[in-house]
Amino acid sequence: MADDKKFYSKPFIVFCWLIAAVGGLMFGYDIGISGGVTAMDDFLLKFFPAVYAKKRFAREDNYCKFDDQRVQLFTSSLYLAALVSSFFASKVCTKYGRKQTMLVASGFYLLGVALNAAANNLIMLIVGRILLGFGVGFGNEAVPVFLSEIAPINYRGAVNILFQIFVTIGILCANLVNYFISNYRPWGWRLALDLAGVPAFMLFIGSFVIPETPTSLIERGQLQNGRTILQNIRRTEEIDNEYNQIVHASELAHQVKNPFKKFTQPSSRPPLVIGMLMQVFQLFTGINAIVFYAPVLFQTVGFKSDALLLSSVIIGLVNVLSTLVSIKTVDKFGRRALLLQACCQMFITQTIIGIILLVDLKATGSLGHVQAIIVVLLVCLFVMSFACETFPLETRTTGFAFAVSSNMFFTFVIAQAFLSMMCHMRATIFFFFAAWILIMGLFVVFFLPKMKNVSIDDMIERVWKQHWFWKKYMDCDHDENGQKVPNQIHP
Repeated sequence: MADDKKFYSKPFIVFCWLIAAVGGLMFGYDIGISGGVTAMDDFLLKFFPAVYAKKRFAREDNYCKFDDQRVQLFTSSLYLAALVSSFFASKVCTKYGRKQTMLVASGFYLLGVALNAAANNLIMLIVGRILLGFGVGFGNEAVPVFLSEIAPINYRGAVNILFQIFVTIGILCANLVNYFISNYRPWGWRLALDLAGVPAFMLFIGSFVIPETPTSLIERGQLQNGRTILQNIRRTEEIDNEYNQIVHASELAHQVKNPFKKFTQPSSRPPLVIGMLMQVFQLFTGINAIVFYAPVLFQTVGFKSDALLLSSVIIGLVNVLSTLVSIKTVDKFGRRALLLQACCQMFITQTIIGIILLVDLKATGSLGHVQAIIVVLLVCLFVMSFACETFPLETRTTGFAFAVSSNMFFTFVIAQAFLSMMCHMRATIFFFFAAWILIMGLFVVFFLPKMKNVSIDDMIERVWKQHWFWKKYMDCDHDENGQKVPNQIHP
């Protein structure tokens, strides 16, 4: 595991990245599996018989086939639990470290998987989803922080995207599972839910093997251990500059008695506002709604069971491949450029989907074969994703808590509301998402600064103080008496 100098081997370092990123695999599998099982007749018959009867025997409105609050609660309850747990996860992540938080995440997730797979009634099913949500909340808090802190600055963008690519791989795996076991009746849905335990078990075991991050160790006063780990993961003894930066930032962090209160300071507003708004914008592009309910959406436009699940597999594969492209390009072009490109592409595809459905998909009947294929292709073009890191050290885990909680709150809103919105708004729901994409693009143009090749801990001086709008928040903060004091994040 280490060479003659006791440094970690390169394969072991990559192994640490991959094990942490398995938290994304857990999250992605759950995103993909929920929509698939809600399209399975045996699952609906057991937990949502009224929806099953409407789907099988009623001549229902195309846009309202699955408009049932309990079906939506099955998907959305996880994200409400993740919202609540993300703030507890922030405290655990700061006090006990990143790897311990990932251990807790995998434990909650395994309990949720067991309860879901054994569920005999809706209450068991929802409680299981809530436990999964606790796991997602803790995992989504710890994993991005772990990856950000353990990666060298020149690879940080690509390493951070590992979490996102594992999310997309998890979605693809879920779609494949849904496709291949949909005809295993009546227990196929149980197997689909049970297999979520595989990545959770991998993260659980891996949490005992991977090291803690140097930043976390130094934050908790273990300076020598932090220095040793930093030398091991950088594979060199020449780490004085990076080590001193972490120690200095940690000392300043300890001066902040209440990191949540720190967000009331002017200097914390830019990363807080950007981090939260980007989460909101991402969700209101419609990406999560389409990924959650892809099988349901394809049933709406006229695909039969096997065809709709296969279409979901294709979308999952496109999602993985596009994220791989992002890994190759994020450090070359920067996240801002990728976001702008994605905004243009998503706006065009959502608008065209809305036009096709508005013109050709009525309350009854289905799309023609050509139009249905075009919709699938447009959805494939739409499925792009992005990520952004913005928080300085002293509020980093708290910052991620706000970002994660914002993500989970609006994911809950979309998951709980999408099927009802589709029933009432019909094809215009895609114009609704397109409008949000336009707003996001304008925000990126005017308010998201370039962060390419900038260390997290250099954000104040090199990014925020140079930006036309955000620089006015960087001049001073306030002390406990409300008096203005110079910004002390960096000397």
